Amino acid sequence: MTRDLPNWRSLLYVPASATKFVARAHERGADVVILDLEDGVAPDAKDAARAGLPASVASVRRNGADVVVRINRPLRMATRDIAAAVAAGADGLVCTKMMGADHVRLLSELTAESEADAGRAIGSVRFIVLIEDAAALAHAQAIAAADPRVVALGVGGEDLATDLGAEPTPDALDLPKRLGVVAARAAGVLPLGFIGTVAGLKDLDGYRAMLRRSRAIGFACASCVHPSQVAIINEEYGARPEEVERAKRLVAAFEAALAEGKGAVAFEGDMIDKPIVDRARKLIARAG
Repeated sequence: MTRDLPNWRSLLYVPASATKFVARAHERGADVVILDLEDGVAPDAKDAARAGLPASVASVRRNGADVVVRINRPLRMATRDIAAAVAAGADGLVCTKMMGADHVRLLSELTAESEADAGRAIGSVRFIVLIEDAAALAHAQAIAAADPRVVALGVGGEDLATDLGAEPTPDALDLPKRLGVVAARAAGVLPLGFIGTVAGLKDLDGYRAMLRRSRAIGFACASCVHPSQVAIINEEYGARPEEVERAKRLVAAFEAALAEGKGAVAFEGDMIDKPIVDRARKLIARAG
């Protein structure tokens, strides 16, 4: 499946009820600002946060970030969240605690109705889907492939660990997170996340090392809860200039070899062939 995927690296969560954080979110350098209506907002503050979305969406996108809204799982709340987010002009929704493909399609139908009500193009609002329990993990690929709106899939560490009766350690989350990467790539969407926990505020070097390992495993983008993590994600999940330049040289060398009727060629001490060149082209595309 081929989809028009965004070129995201960092996604910063900001509680939609926290006006002082919303006011500065556009300064943080994140590719995406996630206005949270779910866990980051107290139950008695959700109505006000939802009502404030038009101003919040306009505020956080001032420097060009995409804006998505994390919605609540209960369907009555989700319906109100979707209608408010779409009317406010949000680019996408973070759909939490997904149960299966039918759940995705139901939320897509509700979103289409809200798009029509708001005069927006049907299908313009993208989905990031989160798998947060063991039952849903078994259907990860079907969830990721359920609807064209889906552009990214993540496996939620804290909720999943609770459901598994495990601690949210890298060891406990390693297999579920890898399954999420496989499911996302098989469905043609972005694998969101990393193998680790949401920790990292005190040990930024360790956080960086964890992100570098996660990118090598196949993750494409990651969310964070603190502005200090944004730049590190952008550096580790982005395309470094030296990597891009090497990729361009590699592609040029391979194309020259093809012109001479060769399918493989020596390049800077390594043998390269089509799969390696395909990875290089993807890196170049990611760099824009």
